[in-house]
Amino acid sequence: MNAQRIVLLTSSHRVAPGLLSWPAWQTLHSADRVLCADPAHPQLPYLREAGVTVKVARPTAQDLVDWCMAEGGRTAVVLATAEGDQPLTDGLARLAGSGRAAMPDLELLPGSYDLPGARLLDLVEVMDRIRRECPWSSRQTHEGLAKYAIEEAYELVEAIEDGDRDELREELGDVLLQVVFHARIAQEAEEDPFSLDDVAAGLVDKLIHRHPHVFGDERAETPEEVKEHWLRTKAAEKQRTSITDGIPLGQPGLALAAKLASRVRNAALEVPLPQGQGVGYELLAMAVRAEAEGVDPEAALRAAARTYRDTIRTTEGHAAG
Repeated sequence: MNAQRIVLLTSSHRVAPGLLSWPAWQTLHSADRVLCADPAHPQLPYLREAGVTVKVARPTAQDLVDWCMAEGGRTAVVLATAEGDQPLTDGLARLAGSGRAAMPDLELLPGSYDLPGARLLDLVEVMDRIRRECPWSSRQTHEGLAKYAIEEAYELVEAIEDGDRDELREELGDVLLQVVFHARIAQEAEEDPFSLDDVAAGLVDKLIHRHPHVFGDERAETPEEVKEHWLRTKAAEKQRTSITDGIPLGQPGLALAAKLASRVRNAALEVPLPQGQGVGYELLAMAVRAEAEGVDPEAALRAAARTYRDTIRTTEGHAAG
């Protein structure tokens, strides 16, 4: 007796059409009938090229069951559409659950799977449509969005310090949005346009080049050796004339002071701190001391400020009582 089967074959739209698993190809070639309700399904040209005959049809659940159960049993493969073929699957579920009819075997066969990072393709597609159709997003520029990148970075830091996993995931998404948004805008530039793929390609090249102990023949057994590799390759790439080159002066003051001190220490330079009057010079000295002790002065001050905020709220509560 032949197999009495209804196979719902699914495929990911994030994988190139025609790239199906071997079990999927085996099932397609051995099936007695292959059906698809969508005449424009992206898989159809590749199936036909591979010698698989596909009938464009939208059978009811009862019709499909009757056909599979007839003549000793037959196998039908239904190529799932993007909409999911819910009327057919709901009908099959009702027939199977009724217990009143003989049923063929029902099988869900994934023909292709999403690879890690596949949802990034959806993000690019959504961003592209928003850029074209949204009255606000379509008018944005790099300059106009710059403040949001700073805000989102601070909100990400706050989520990390709070230890809130849900908030962390959301804020990482908001930071990623800034990257994708800026890359989409850059695509439209008349001079030197680039896309998110170009951004990712540059990052991949940089990471490989700065990790010769992973992708090359060099060795690094400790975090300190890894940092040495990183700094050496970065210096060769940038060809800077000063250790201060590339330090953004617009960052918060304590972070700026700590970054300068870090560059001085890593370069083994003896640079005296400038002497002057006022809180600024005192804070500079404290930031340099914190960096030398392995403390992030910006994070330390932020933690102290959060404690101060809690104390204020507690005092307010006592005052209100």
